[in-house]
Amino acid sequence: MRNLTLLTDLYELTMMQGYFKNSEVNETVIFDAFYRNNPEGNGYSICAGLDQVIDYIKNLHFEEEDISYLAGLGIFEADFLDYLKDFRFTGDIYAIPEGSVIFPREPLIKVIAPIMQAQLIETAVLNILNHQCLIATKAARIVRAAKGDGVMEFGCRRAQGPDAGIYGARAAMIAGCVGTSNVLCGKMFDVPVSGTHAHSWIMSFPDELTAFRAYAKLYPDACILLIDTYDTLDSGLVNAITVFKEMREAGALSKRYGIRMDSGDLAYLSKKVKAALDAEGFTDAIISASNDLDEGLIESLKSQGATINSWGVGTNLITSKDCPAFGGVYKLAAIQDRKSGRFIPKIKISENAEKITNPGDKTIYRIYDSQGMIVADLIALIDETFDPSEPLMLFDPIETWKKTLLKGGNYSMKEILVPIFKNGECIYQSPKVMEIQKFCKAELETLWEESKRFEYPHQTYVDLSKKLWNLKNDLLEQYQFGLQS
Repeated sequence: MRNLTLLTDLYELTMMQGYFKNSEVNETVIFDAFYRNNPEGNGYSICAGLDQVIDYIKNLHFEEEDISYLAGLGIFEADFLDYLKDFRFTGDIYAIPEGSVIFPREPLIKVIAPIMQAQLIETAVLNILNHQCLIATKAARIVRAAKGDGVMEFGCRRAQGPDAGIYGARAAMIAGCVGTSNVLCGKMFDVPVSGTHAHSWIMSFPDELTAFRAYAKLYPDACILLIDTYDTLDSGLVNAITVFKEMREAGALSKRYGIRMDSGDLAYLSKKVKAALDAEGFTDAIISASNDLDEGLIESLKSQGATINSWGVGTNLITSKDCPAFGGVYKLAAIQDRKSGRFIPKIKISENAEKITNPGDKTIYRIYDSQGMIVADLIALIDETFDPSEPLMLFDPIETWKKTLLKGGNYSMKEILVPIFKNGECIYQSPKVMEIQKFCKAELETLWEESKRFEYPHQTYVDLSKKLWNLKNDLLEQYQFGLQS
């Protein structure tokens, strides 16, 4: 487990020293980590990264060399550096589980901790969530475009560094990929790994047929042959069929055999390949494609009648090339009063309405209709209770005249923020990745089809309870009229 304690922005540490020196502002606080917009105009996002956040928090401490480095910067005083020697996280964390469908403006993680602790972890928490939620959401789009075909994650060599390759592949698996080419990811997270061979394998042999025969002899149970090294149809396909015939005659043809193409007009070529394979009795052969694929190209190839049934997606998935940032933020929501112990709500104000934060100690309720489909998410204050047998009025927190009345008994509610750390101790056991993938699939099935379309999807409502909405507007008025004490 790596120590990522110094994976932080310098100003987090300078603020920590400021809190340390000013005891009047060194309080227990609440921070919310959330995002403002779904990437790529999507109708939802997928939550990923919590497991790494947990590992990070568990291992949060300053090594001797860390403190020596900080001392060498010349901006930290001896008493603060001495305090860091015994630094540990002692607070509470609540989070939405990995694989969950998530929406803008709702807290993915809620941190309740002394302000120095809560401040320090901001950068790393956002680094982890912003990357993995982004890749999981991109992968979910690609898997949806494939319409049941297997999608392999092939992006490690194009990822922005080793961690992006490893944890990006993990996020892609959560969102529905059937395997990854990343062997270290497979080892670390017990997920399926798969791969074929490169053009260099073909080129290293005297001829293509010899290369195919050698590969088939080595890997008869996973014989996917790359056929576009020289000529896809007149050489690669012909030689692949020859090898498949030889394997069939020898009784060595397994259920997992077929071809892969990495270039050319994939719609045209796949139809020709399928016809030729079918004519020789290889009707169950895998026809795999790679070559800078994404959800748009896969959807286009599907609409053109491409006969591809397995997709290897690399660069555009692992980098989320057309939307490279998730945009998560981490904002102060409340400060605990020393005398009363209650949390005093805090709000950040902006001329941009979407940047005005939601104050207070909050939780999230997911509201489902009688068929188990998501109606809306409701952000509420922690002390609020709701009775699904009673009517519930939902309203848009900005355009408040837009209202929906849910009849009692016709809906259900589930609190989706769950406790992860309590008093610095982890009380949550992360499921295995393939279990999270199963959960994610079930989550996606609670979304309306209109919310999953690629173009102009329906945006699921994220509403505020009336009590939270009133609190927010009271604070806005206090600041507007200079009444804030």
